[in-house]
Amino acid sequence: MPADRMRGWLVTGVITLIAALVRFWDLGRATDEGTPVFDEKHYVPQAWQMLRNGGYEDNPGYELVAHPPVGKQMIAIGEWLLGYNPWGWRIVAALCGTLMVLLVVRIARRMTRSTMLGAVAGILLICDGLSHVQSRVGMLDIFQAFFLLAAFSCLLVDRDQVRERMWHVVAEGRLDPAGWGPRMGFRWWRFGAGLLIGLACATKWNGVYFIMAFGLLTVFWDALARRSAGVRRPWRAALVRDTAPALGSLLVLPLLVYFATWTGWFASETATDRHAVQIAGDDVGFAALPDMWRSLLYYQFNVLQFHTGLTTPDTPHPWESKPWSWPMGMRPMLYYYESGASGCGRDNCVQATMLLGTPAMWWLSLPVAGWSIWRAVGRVDWRYAAVLVGYCAGFLPWFVELERQMYFFYMTPLVPFLVLGITLVLGEVLGKAGDHHERRRTGLLAVSLYLGLVVANFAWLWPILNGEPITYAHWQAELWLPSWR
Repeated sequence: MPADRMRGWLVTGVITLIAALVRFWDLGRATDEGTPVFDEKHYVPQAWQMLRNGGYEDNPGYELVAHPPVGKQMIAIGEWLLGYNPWGWRIVAALCGTLMVLLVVRIARRMTRSTMLGAVAGILLICDGLSHVQSRVGMLDIFQAFFLLAAFSCLLVDRDQVRERMWHVVAEGRLDPAGWGPRMGFRWWRFGAGLLIGLACATKWNGVYFIMAFGLLTVFWDALARRSAGVRRPWRAALVRDTAPALGSLLVLPLLVYFATWTGWFASETATDRHAVQIAGDDVGFAALPDMWRSLLYYQFNVLQFHTGLTTPDTPHPWESKPWSWPMGMRPMLYYYESGASGCGRDNCVQATMLLGTPAMWWLSLPVAGWSIWRAVGRVDWRYAAVLVGYCAGFLPWFVELERQMYFFYMTPLVPFLVLGITLVLGEVLGKAGDHHERRRTGLLAVSLYLGLVVANFAWLWPILNGEPITYAHWQAELWLPSWR
């Protein structure tokens, strides 16, 4: 790691403070006459209901509880602190969005061994429009993104600790190259990653794909660590020594965490489908299980049926999009729009909140992905491979059911991995510390110009990311592409 530890934390603190100012600025502005906007209309009342119902929704008239409880419980924390108002239902999302900036600074610094590139990654995440908007609405995706990014950071620390332990074993002459290599003992950072992945799955189900992706990634890192230490059969050694503990931390533990988050549902008497067995009888199924577990599984299958049945109708949602359009943000989403507002210096102003990735970043996603694949495969660069694993785990599964209704905000957990990929590329443009002076200066100039472009692009989009009053002509000028309208 870089020797400037104190400077590294100082830079992290300054970047995080800037992120907090940006994320919390005028947080309660964009509302539908004081009520939630877009999908806030589902989750905000459900979170409020949790406060009145022992931690879980009841929805007596209909079942529209489409996701597990943790994300809504996070919203409920803010409502408990500040009440049922825009600041109340958005403050925890803004906090998580801010903490994601802190995490990405530390992650990039650890991956590149550069405090400067850590700061670059933090600035990029601050200036991403999608992450910014999602940090300022009472929806679930920012919480899942936070948990997954935190889990990824834990796995990175675990990777470094494993390699450090392996180095000590080699230095002390305790490595038997013909054997399996040493046992690594209990790995607390990987255990922490499992807890966080469980919370991500308890926010939205698609977190399960990260169980598989991160599990394979950590075993792959273990095999490379054993190979670097001189173990003759590192892949077999990793399979024997590391796979079972990895499954315990990254498969069994997340499942236990997921079901533990339903403790309040078990304790409730009025939660959705809590007594489905008594109501539906044999139609519930799972006769060999206790009634409460039968009711929970019945509830889970109802939710699964809702998701599988959420297909594109003959008249699709006006802001629906498919995953092939997401990497470059070709079809953003309008969360809020009001014409006839005041405050722009004209009689007829527009206020709008649009979920839109900053083009200066998102329009580079395909070249960055291609370069990352080449570096990961052709140069066996573990950093690019790790970023690709995180990105693909959140992106590729959406191609399985293309008939399903899909929206651009599903990309929220992927934004940090896009930022990390761009940061790695900028690190190569910048060059190494030992490079020729002119090479280093030219690289620094190129990186600075690009960062300036990103910041300027974000500043231009600021009014439509935050619902600021602007003229109608300004609103039209913000809509660069026909697909944005």
